[in-house]
Amino acid sequence: MCSTMEKPYKVFVLRIGHRPERDKRITTHVGLVARAFGADGFVLAPPDENVVNSVKKVLEAWGGKDFYVGVTSSPRSYVKNWKKQGGAIVHLTMYGVGVDDIIDEIRRDPRDKLVVVGAEKVPKFYFEAADYNVAIGHQPHSEVSALAVFLDRLYEGKELNLSFNNAKIVVEPSLRGKKVVTRKE
Repeated sequence: MCSTMEKPYKVFVLRIGHRPERDKRITTHVGLVARAFGADGFVLAPPDENVVNSVKKVLEAWGGKDFYVGVTSSPRSYVKNWKKQGGAIVHLTMYGVGVDDIIDEIRRDPRDKLVVVGAEKVPKFYFEAADYNVAIGHQPHSEVSALAVFLDRLYEGKELNLSFNNAKIVVEPSLRGKKVVTRKE
């Protein structure tokens, strides 16, 4: 997926409880943060073609075509199957253990990780299925920010320097103004 970060396991983000009539933008941002902050895939429940298409448009222009984007109508089954295949479940919730108190253990866990990010009140099932219930602070806040902070702590800041293969658009850092390079295929 990315040319600058080696990882000993895969990390996927499962967005649950998406409400298509009101969550399109925030759920799209969850998918974009997953990609930009080093996850290997994004799975949406319930399915929403608009969100999937928005994330795929970014992949097409900004790179990362091997970033997985999928949907599921049964997120509980998805979680159960992930665990059955030997993966770990990380549930981001303000009721969990503080990220700084648990991140080293999660980082050392060799299993592929499924990071569960809720949209509305999260059912008890996810708290119980999780190997790690992780809090990014214990105050109400955005699930987008929680995912960004979690992935940043997991990858120790290395994800901030990712470069994506097959990018058509690349930003050249600049102290003033905007510098964008458009690559021809």
